[in-house]
This record gives sequence, structure tokens and C-alpha cells, in this order.
Amino acid sequence: MKRNIFQKQDDSEKSGSEETTQQESAEATYASVLTGDAPAGELTDVINLVNINQVYTQHNTQNVVFKDFCLDVKDIRDRGQFITIMGKSGCGKSTLLRYISGLQEPTSGDVYIYGKKRTDKDRIPMVFQQYTSFEWKTVLQNVALPLVLNGVPGDEAEARAMEMIKIVGLEGHEKKWAKYPILSGGQLQRVAIARNLVVNPQILLMDEPFGALDTVTRKQIQVFLRSIFENAKIDPTIIFVTHSESEAVFLSTDIFILDSGPATVRHHFVIDLPERRDDSVRYSGEFTEYVNKLGRLLEDLKNEKKP
Repeated sequence: MKRNIFQKQDDSEKSGSEETTQQESAEATYASVLTGDAPAGELTDVINLVNINQVYTQHNTQNVVFKDFCLDVKDIRDRGQFITIMGKSGCGKSTLLRYISGLQEPTSGDVYIYGKKRTDKDRIPMVFQQYTSFEWKTVLQNVALPLVLNGVPGDEAEARAMEMIKIVGLEGHEKKWAKYPILSGGQLQRVAIARNLVVNPQILLMDEPFGALDTVTRKQIQVFLRSIFENAKIDPTIIFVTHSESEAVFLSTDIFILDSGPATVRHHFVIDLPERRDDSVRYSGEFTEYVNKLGRLLEDLKNEKKP
């Protein structure tokens, strides 16, 4: 059975042949994203948004959301990227995710995934704020659905889905209907995350996925998501949208802050916190400093008057 890239496997359980196969697979993945002109060992970017323009016209009035907007998400060998995009409401944060996922095309401009222009065949999973489970299906059926649609035989699809259900902490709930109040809000978001991770994505998009959760549940699922990211077998790229400064700092390796009208990247800074994070990180001086700095930048942006 193919092992999910987001499952951490104890080294003592691997045979030599399994380890070799896994190394070869990882090397092949990296080799596949090299460009012909790139120096040996250099990885191409994960995502490039190139000269993006988005114009909405209504009643002869144009709303320019993006004008020649560019953004590069670099690939760093042996380290995944957890990138958070922030900014005022309406600045285009969610729209950027829709471009990458293929749910929306810009008015003009190009989206590149691992150096190749995005096509309709590129399926990049996305987790939304709203609960997106199929209520008439069980947790197991929901998580297995992408595999079934990709032609994976039923028994294998269920086995791989069950493996992912265990990873996200929903074992024992697999036969329940995936709807509220049978499952809590946090559990339903875990179903959505599991359904998107089961297909072994290199890239995962998340659009304010925890916005509807209470404070305690939200913190718990932040820790869960961070642990999934830290334990991935192949370096993943997660692109996350949130309005919460503390959530962004806890989860991220990088934060981009967008201005609006039209959108530009006003700030980009790297979060230099321990690679492995639990709740104790929230009480460190460095964490508080990052949150305060982020809050000030966002507040300044909000109060800034455009000419």
C-alpha cells in the first residue's frame, strides 16, 4: 500500500528496500521540478503568479483588484513551506488561492506550478471555512471519495482513507455521518483536511478554515495542523489565509501582508520560531513580539489613506 506523505513512519518499521524506494521517490519528485536551465541541485519555485490582473466591471465602473501582481513561493530543499497571506478584507487573499487551485482564472496573467504553466489537469486541494463534507456520506466515505474518483479500487481506497482518519484523530468516528451535530465543527474540519490530504498533495490551500470554530477548538486544531505539517514525509507547501495574527504566527514559516486597491505585497517576513511547535510556543517572548508586530502592521495598513 502506498504510504501517505503526511504520515510519519518510525524508522524501526522500515525495511531497507522500503527506505530505498522512499528515497528514490523523493529524489524523483525533486528531479521532476528541475528546469533545464537550472544549476544542478537547484529547485524551481513551487508557485509563481506572474503579471496577474483582475478587473471587475459593474455599471461602467471598474474595480481593479490586481494589476501586474507577481508572487513567488520558493521551494527550499528538506523544508516545507507554511505560508500565510493576510491583509484587509477585499484585498484578494482568497482570490489568490482560487487562482492557484484553478477555481478562478484571472483577467490576464499566468500561474505556474513547479515551473510549468497551470492547466486544468492540475488539481490542487483546498479547505474552506464552510464545512464541505457530504452529509449523506460517512466520514470514511468522505475521506475515500477523492481516491475513488481517481480510480483507486474500493478496498484500497477505504484502507488508505482509514489510515488518514487515524492520522487526523478521527478513529472511531469513521462510520458516523459527516454532519453537524453528529460531529463537532472541529471534527468536520478534520474530515475536510483528511479528504484533501489522502491524495498525497504537495500543495494544500486553506482559506480561513478555522474561522467558525470556538477559541479552544481553534487552538487545538492549529496544533494538530502544525504537527501534520512537521511530520510530512515529503516537504509540503501549505498556503493559508487568516485574519488572526496569533494563528498566523503559530502556524507559519512565512507571512505575506497584502495592500489593496490594487493589491501589492507590502510586507513579507519569516517567522523564526522553533521548527516543532506546541502550545508552549504561544507563551514565549518571541511569539508575543511577532504577534504585536503583525498587529501593528495590519492596523497601520487599515488606517492608511490612499491618495
